[in-house]
Amino acid sequence: MHEQTKISLVIPCFNEAGNIPGLLKELKAQQAAESYRWEFIFVDDGSADQTVQVLEDAQKELTGKVLIVEFSRNFGKEAAILAGLEHSTGEVVVVMDADLQDPPSLIGDMVRAILDDGFDMAATHRVDRSHEPPVRSFFSRMFYRVWNWLATTRLTPGARDFRAMSRAVVDCIVSLRESNRFSKGIFEWVGFRTKYFSYENRARAEGESGWSLPGLVSYALDGLFSFSILPLRFASLCGVTISICAFLWMAWVIVKTLMFGDEVAGYPSLVTILLFVSGIQLLCLGLIGEYLGRTYQESKARPHYLVRRVHQNGEDV
Repeated sequence: MHEQTKISLVIPCFNEAGNIPGLLKELKAQQAAESYRWEFIFVDDGSADQTVQVLEDAQKELTGKVLIVEFSRNFGKEAAILAGLEHSTGEVVVVMDADLQDPPSLIGDMVRAILDDGFDMAATHRVDRSHEPPVRSFFSRMFYRVWNWLATTRLTPGARDFRAMSRAVVDCIVSLRESNRFSKGIFEWVGFRTKYFSYENRARAEGESGWSLPGLVSYALDGLFSFSILPLRFASLCGVTISICAFLWMAWVIVKTLMFGDEVAGYPSLVTILLFVSGIQLLCLGLIGEYLGRTYQESKARPHYLVRRVHQNGEDV
């Protein structure tokens, strides 16, 4: 019924040379099981290993259009996802990682949720975080709790970037040109009818993750500042609260002095109050600076990525 439907697979790659052979093996199995027209878009995000060479050598194993987009340098996963979406032409577009932590066996069910069940998106989330360091798992759980407390756009705990989208959804996402992109938030912000698939976490097939803990923290903060202004309201609340407390304290000191003739406490209380207020001021300035810095980045309107080379089925295009 959907034999002529084109399915685009967008696969960001960064130092994934060891994972590509296993990935292609599973993708070939999906091609054999599902009778669609296929388009594979591999986006190399400035890999320092042999990722591009491995892709060029192995792409003949896949049938259909195979596009390799090489960045001029590492621009990050968000830019790679955007580039893949912009180069895709399928009626349904699937975004997945190259490290095999996203099970390709779910692709068929995800595509059918859109083509047969009337959904606009088919998303995934992990039901556990096995094969992951405990510290990273803890911070991940805290991130989703803090996010859903601060941001109006809700995130499903354990949500992945692995999802299928209709062409209408892809066009909406590509139209959002913000520089500080956070795909998990963008996928939820655009709305549309979404069906979730759950799966158990899988270990990375080869190599180590390119995400360090500081990098993940920075990425999480970028997402929060992109989707919530509550930290700015916190800064305003701190200012109001401190002003009220200061006024009440001043009134108490004046009344106490007039009624009881007590001496006003000096150096220790003064230093304590100054340090406290100074800390709050620096915190609020830091929050304002985060938003101002992002406004500055947006105003420059630089491209999200630069392409060194695009080749399709072994030929430059």
